Amino acid sequence: MPDRLKVLVVDDDTHIAELISLYLNKDGYETKEVYNGREAVNTFKEYSPHLVMLDLMLPGMDGYQVCGEIRKISTAPIIMLTAKSETFDKVLGLEMGADDYIVKPFDPKELVARVKAVLRRYDKNDSGMDHMIVLPNLSVNQTRYSASYHGKELDLPPKEFDLLFFLASHPNQVFTREQLLDQIWGYEFMGETRTVDVHVKRLREKMPYEDVWQIKTVWGVGYKMETR
Repeated sequence: MPDRLKVLVVDDDTHIAELISLYLNKDGYETKEVYNGREAVNTFKEYSPHLVMLDLMLPGMDGYQVCGEIRKISTAPIIMLTAKSETFDKVLGLEMGADDYIVKPFDPKELVARVKAVLRRYDKNDSGMDHMIVLPNLSVNQTRYSASYHGKELDLPPKEFDLLFFLASHPNQVFTREQLLDQIWGYEFMGETRTVDVHVKRLREKMPYEDVWQIKTVWGVGYKMETR
């Protein structure tokens, strides 16, 4: 990773945006603050941040819409921010492509830890040999952070890629949802096991059933990459 990672902070409350920037700056991150959805999309294209802290309730274009627009052009990780008083559909947020979410009011140390955890899993610049998994009609390259299915590159947000690589790296081994949460999202993640179900569903939509391998549900337990 570069020395100064860039975080785009999107919140219509300037005080919260400044607070987030303050703590991220103290931890060595570069930040840029914007205060509405349309500005967020335009700034994202110009600033090319490594991560986006995205408030759910924004004027003009809400966080869901901003997330959708960013996902059309980038797989950069997105952490959604939501107040306890707001209705936040966690599954919808994850399906839109968010990687994590934080409820306000938040502990600044937890926020920084979440940012670190997400970026750690998104680092595309590991040194050394390529870490590749090759199955019939599927290849997953961890170092290049790319995957192809039937020769066509898959558009995978970071957590979908990490889940696919992890399951493909352990063929025929069954993992509970809790184990997958711990392996892919890390101990800092405070979400529900439904998060895993959402990501498996999205992977299956992008990779229809194959005769020789599939992400299989093991009822009452979890998931495995079954190969024959």
